Amino acid sequence: MSETLKPDAMPEEQNIVNTPEQADNASMTKLSDEQPAPETVEEIPAPMDEESENAGSRPATRQEIIERLKAIAESDDALNCRAEIEGLKVLFYRMRTAEIEAAHKEFMQQENEGEAFLPQPDELEAPFKEYMNVIKTKRNAWLAKQEQEMKENLEKKEALLAQLQTLIEKASQGAPDVNEFKAIQAQWKEIKNVPQEHVTALWKQYQLLVEQFYDVLKINHEFREYDFKKNLEIKTRICEVAESLVEDTDVIGAFRQLQQLHIEFRETGPVAQELREEIWNRFKAASTIINRRHQDHFEAKKEVEKENLEKKSAICEEIESIDLSALTSYQAWNNATQQVLDLQAKWKEIGFAPQKMNLKIFERFRAACDEFFRQKSEYFKDAKSALAKNLEQKKALCEQAEALKDSEDWKATADKLTKLQKEWKEIGPVQQKHSEAIWKRFVTACDTFFERRNAATSSQRSAEQENLKQKREVIEALKAIDTTLPANEQTKQIGELTAKWNSIGFVPFKEKDKVYKEYRQALDALYEKLHIDANERRMANFRNNIGKGGNSMQRERDHLVRQYEALKNEITTYENNIGFLSVSNKKGESLVDTMRKRVEKLKQDAEVILQKIRLVEDEIEKGN
Repeated sequence: MSETLKPDAMPEEQNIVNTPEQADNASMTKLSDEQPAPETVEEIPAPMDEESENAGSRPATRQEIIERLKAIAESDDALNCRAEIEGLKVLFYRMRTAEIEAAHKEFMQQENEGEAFLPQPDELEAPFKEYMNVIKTKRNAWLAKQEQEMKENLEKKEALLAQLQTLIEKASQGAPDVNEFKAIQAQWKEIKNVPQEHVTALWKQYQLLVEQFYDVLKINHEFREYDFKKNLEIKTRICEVAESLVEDTDVIGAFRQLQQLHIEFRETGPVAQELREEIWNRFKAASTIINRRHQDHFEAKKEVEKENLEKKSAICEEIESIDLSALTSYQAWNNATQQVLDLQAKWKEIGFAPQKMNLKIFERFRAACDEFFRQKSEYFKDAKSALAKNLEQKKALCEQAEALKDSEDWKATADKLTKLQKEWKEIGPVQQKHSEAIWKRFVTACDTFFERRNAATSSQRSAEQENLKQKREVIEALKAIDTTLPANEQTKQIGELTAKWNSIGFVPFKEKDKVYKEYRQALDALYEKLHIDANERRMANFRNNIGKGGNSMQRERDHLVRQYEALKNEITTYENNIGFLSVSNKKGESLVDTMRKRVEKLKQDAEVILQKIRLVEDEIEKGN
């Protein structure tokens, strides 16, 4: 009889995990010190860790991923490959991103300057989504079927409980049926999943009835001791395995093994009453440590994911903060593009963000990148049109320069070509592949003319060298004037040499400033010795340099008159301002003195200009 009667479970029994999701994701049930009965199982979503992503053999191409998804969709394994499916999904989009980046890199290496990069449409995305939807449909159908089966199992177990209650009533009347009791036990074990909310109530009621049946039968002490001993051995082994998992470095694997140990512990019958609490506390202690390590693992992972989210948010903000309106040149866009590419590379080095934010932050990142490259594409499209327009304008300048390169009108043509060169500088750049050729064409035409002009005007340069020689002789003559002679004689010689200087033509351009500086130094030295003030020097220079008659003299007079009127107005303004100033303090008195000195200087300048005007008028009258 002791061989036939074995209870299904004792109060140590925990909740049964009823679905594949619960088997993968269920957390440890709470362990009560007061009552070793099960609590409701709270589901924890399975983490998307690296192990999940790399589950199964890793396909080498996206086509292999689709073929694998097709095989899963057409098989019965679709319900048991959740981690692999999620890993394939992540790998599929990673490979797509890698393809786009490779295409973009190749595009940039081909120097498609001014052209926008646009990725090719993804022809594999449609079959990928199709097989993912097939798998999803199968899983939903399976879940619906499981739900219906659990409802039916609930009805069956409730019927068995009613049957067991009837059996207890018969046993209390002296007619126990052990075989029927054993059959009820077997049927109860065969019925597996029931709705989660009914698990605890069913278990408690079933255990209560089993205990009542044992009490009614008053099973002999030897059978109970033997049964308790065997159950103790099993539960001790379960405790030892659980304790060994405490040191397991695979925290997630240890947690999953613990769930199986709980099922086995729950399905094992009771032990002696005095040992029940001890064996349960031992198993609960190991379970608590494993649960804590599992919880700490995911808490640490959450912190890392939180930090990853902050890093990725910072990258998004950095891309979004780029002032696209300020990118007005190719170099500026290229620099900004390198910045974005560096940020994309940095993004890839950062791990996952929290699951509920991972997709959102990626969509934000992708939107920021897409907007950047969209505007870059528009800029290069507009810039390409501008480059083409610049090329046409430069071609027109080349044609004009080529039409002038054989001209012998040296002065007029040189002016025209100089003007064309200025226009060339004002035109923007052209495409790099045309830049060197169009510039070579233009500069060749210009150089052709100027080389011909230089060859034709070599005699002119010889004349300029002769003029330079003569002007140096004038300077030496000025330095050689005998300063012991009477002042009028020195002044006469200075006038003659100054007239000679003015009659000499142009000198080489590079020597012009230098030789004139030497000439002025020689004159100033003579004037200094003759004690001629600055105004007299200016009048002497003006008298020596003045032209003879004609419209140029009239223009000179008009210019001097305008200068004279301007000085008179300035003098009047200063004098009016002096009348308004207060001299009640030292500061005011100092300012008035400064302004009076300024008025005096302006009057002297006005007198010099007036003398120049009279001198010019005399020359005009002589010419008439």
